[in-house]
Amino acid sequence: MPIDLIIFDCDGVLVDSEVISCRAHADVLTRHGYPITSEQVSERFLGRSTKQANLEIETELGRKLPEAYHGDLQDELFRAFEADLEAIRGIHDVLDVVTQRVCVASSGSHSRMQVSLGSTGLYERLAPNIFSSSQVMNGKPAPDLFLFAAREMGVPPERCVVIEDSLAGIAGARAAGMIVFGFYGGSHCGDGHAETLRQAGANLTFADMHQLPELVRRVEAEALAG
Repeated sequence: MPIDLIIFDCDGVLVDSEVISCRAHADVLTRHGYPITSEQVSERFLGRSTKQANLEIETELGRKLPEAYHGDLQDELFRAFEADLEAIRGIHDVLDVVTQRVCVASSGSHSRMQVSLGSTGLYERLAPNIFSSSQVMNGKPAPDLFLFAAREMGVPPERCVVIEDSLAGIAGARAAGMIVFGFYGGSHCGDGHAETLRQAGANLTFADMHQLPELVRRVEAEALAG
């Protein structure tokens, strides 16, 4: 079966944002009474929606996070993105040559992606095919967001390839019945991340975005070979 759609996660796949994001979340959460390190943020919440993360934190706190927290976090993230964020190396080259349709399916909000993708020259290349977990009932690791993206793009799940860097994303793509490639080229990916993604169910893993077109062709050829 040919691959007709490539679904990209955003953070850690299109933009090298995870280290920046985890640091900002840790700083603002600690400031608002929930002491946590950036490493702990990464381990617990990477790839999950902000709504899910906040519910878990509020359950532990026994109270709602203050309204000021949300504004402070957005301000901190957006400042950091505009100052330091870079696109994943090779992604612009890949978008120039892939023949499949492409879209984005991210746990992040639309406003966050407007800033992160916009500051790296990617927003105008991918809009309007940019989908957020805010548009579905359940975020990753549920399959809802990937199925929603495929439906909006008019492509059956079995003809989609998902590019993910998180365990939640891998689980969601597999649950959606899609092929999933684990990407470990972001600056947040340490030793052993590729193996962790494989163990989580990634069909294959890669660290250089320039490899993606050939990997998609390989999967198509293997499917044709039976």
